[in-house]
Amino acid sequence: MDETAEKRPYSVEKVERIAATPELRASRFTLAPGEAIPWHFHSEVTDRFYCLEGTLRIETRAPAGDHMIAAGGDWAVPARTAHRVSNGGSGCCRFLILQGVGRYDYIACGAPGEDAAP
Repeated sequence: MDETAEKRPYSVEKVERIAATPELRASRFTLAPGEAIPWHFHSEVTDRFYCLEGTLRIETRAPAGDHMIAAGGDWAVPARTAHRVSNGGSGCCRFLILQGVGRYDYIACGAPGEDAAP
């Protein structure tokens, strides 16, 4: 199911909802070069990323980190950890994300247009 109509505080090339329950979500994202999901965190859910194509960049705060995930790699961001997700390469980036277990929320934690961790 294409999720492009869902309200999000950011815009990316494509988001497809694969499955959803009140406690778990699975989605496939496509990020064009230069696209990013801004700094945010989730109260209850862990984000588990699986890079399918290109290079996925995941930045975190507390602990500070900058992770470049190649196709075939994965990374988890625990609940309450601020993170920014972006296309880390010059081509298309596609990834699968599993979000759970718990109630999903999206809490922005960066200034509008902020591109990097302080």
